[in-house]
Amino acid sequence: MSGQHKTHPDIVKRLKRADGHLRSVVEMIEGGRSCLEIAQQLHAVEKAISEAKKTLIRDHLDHCLEETVGPLPKAERRSIDEFKKITRYL
Repeated sequence: MSGQHKTHPDIVKRLKRADGHLRSVVEMIEGGRSCLEIAQQLHAVEKAISEAKKTLIRDHLDHCLEETVGPLPKAERRSIDEFKKITRYL
C-alpha cells in the first residue's frame, strides 16, 4: 500500500490554487474590498478545499481499502461496496 496515489498531484495543484486565493482574500480584506466580493472568494476557497478532501477520501477508499478487502468473497464485500458508494454523497 503506497502513500502516493494518482490523484495526489491534482490535489496538490488544487490546494496550491486555494492557497493563492486565500492569500488574495486576505489582501482584499486589508484593502477594504466589499464584503460580498470577499464572501464570494471565501466560498471559492472553501469549495476547492472541500473538493480536495473528497477526492482524497474517495481515492483512499477506492485504492487502499480495495487492497485490504479485495480478496474477500463477494457476499462478504457487500457492506464495504455499499460504504464506498454512499461516500459519493458526502
